[in-house]
Amino acid sequence: MCGIVGLIHKKSDGTENIGAQMTSMLQALKHRGPDSTGYAVYGDNNGNQVLRFKVAEGADLDGSFDIHAEISNRLEKVESRLKELGVKIVSKQAPTEYAHRYEIVYSGSMKKLADFLEDIEGVEILSIGNSLELIKDLGDASVVAEQYGLNDFDGTHGIGHTRMATESDIDIRSAHPYWAYPFSDISVVHNGQLTNYWTKRRALESKGHRFSSDCDSELIAVYIADRMNGGAELEEAMKDSIEYLDGVFTYLVATKDQLGMAKDVMAAKPMVVYEGEDMIALASEEVAIRTLFDHRIDTFDPYHGEVKVWQH
Repeated sequence: MCGIVGLIHKKSDGTENIGAQMTSMLQALKHRGPDSTGYAVYGDNNGNQVLRFKVAEGADLDGSFDIHAEISNRLEKVESRLKELGVKIVSKQAPTEYAHRYEIVYSGSMKKLADFLEDIEGVEILSIGNSLELIKDLGDASVVAEQYGLNDFDGTHGIGHTRMATESDIDIRSAHPYWAYPFSDISVVHNGQLTNYWTKRRALESKGHRFSSDCDSELIAVYIADRMNGGAELEEAMKDSIEYLDGVFTYLVATKDQLGMAKDVMAAKPMVVYEGEDMIALASEEVAIRTLFDHRIDTFDPYHGEVKVWQH
């Protein structure tokens, strides 16, 4: 019973505090998933790329000397490999000892960069994008937002997820959202269960795609990215996904300048939408959307099999 949210300001100049807005929405859905919280937020990175990665799980920090020394060693390897690829590091931030944010300039292959870094044991790329920054960790939205400074994040749109662990571990790797590795600026959050996950995953792997987890939600991200990389528009790829995916699902996908929503033909997983002139807000429950307003609003439930896409 996870919770998902989405938000897009259609006419924004990128100065909306979407970090704080999404935190209020996600916190209202804490009861749907208290184990971890994730954000995929989109803003202006001054024309540079942002690399978000982790070098360990938070639970690994048990105070022992060995893990702290190993984390330092992994960071040295990351920077050595970035230098080897000719990547210019513009700035560095470390919200935690294990999670890092590098603003970079790089004109080479995104896949080569991601694969080269993830070849280092313990290193996992969360996202690389010109607009996207993907942040996820254990705890509710208030905890994660405070830890990563998200209440001051200005941008145009984003999607988020609150997770209740059922079939996998409580760790960052299993948390949502998922970046569509190695495609720039595509992310997905999902509520539901896909019954043809392994069959479709193997088919995408045979085309050269790679998966970072065993979570079925990642399949949606990779599928959408694969279709768009082949020339499909986001809405077309999402409409085709209704037939491609088996199971019960509602998902949100974000790109550099779009936000999309899709529901399966049984419409078993909830979604509520507020559609205003300037802003669109979506959530698993209406209570999350209402945190953004101090006046009465009208919302609606999308019908079964529906796909909607909004443009920034």
